[in-house]
Amino acid sequence: MALQPIPSIVPHCTCCRRLHMNQECLRTEFQKLMRKHRIGSLATLTEQGQPLLAVTPFAINTTDGTLVIHVSELGAHTRNLLQRPQAAFMVCAREPVAGPVHSLPRASFQVHATVLARGSAPWNQARACYLTRFPDVEFMMDFTDFHLFRLEIVRVRQIAGFGIARTLPARTAVAWLKESDLS
Repeated sequence: MALQPIPSIVPHCTCCRRLHMNQECLRTEFQKLMRKHRIGSLATLTEQGQPLLAVTPFAINTTDGTLVIHVSELGAHTRNLLQRPQAAFMVCAREPVAGPVHSLPRASFQVHATVLARGSAPWNQARACYLTRFPDVEFMMDFTDFHLFRLEIVRVRQIAGFGIARTLPARTAVAWLKESDLS
């Protein structure tokens, strides 16, 4: 008997087609989202405490399970991070041409941003991770107004589909990001 399509609005696992997701399926969906998508939305706080949102490319450091961004001081979000390291970062699947958007997989991270000292061992490691994902921007690494930040995960909210939402312990997300096939 052929499998019948499940309406995308019904909570179901895309890898095993069950009407719920077990831990292994959630891990698979999280890793697929993080591997497939290379940009996210970075939310920082202004001096007045107002949120500011910017679309930012990111890489995954599989050594320490952090996210890496390379951003310019020309952007207000960079200046905000230099003054207030508490931020949020969201990775979301692309919107389909047609169909529901409420079931889009996404992950929202509360993060602590650390600017990495140029030329230091952590900077060199983050640089290598970033250039693995974005080799075309190597020339920008020498621009002095650009900074590499490590986004250390504090909390994660994973939405794996409509009705499939949960808070992940930071250690779980870090472990999943450290798995080698994500770079």
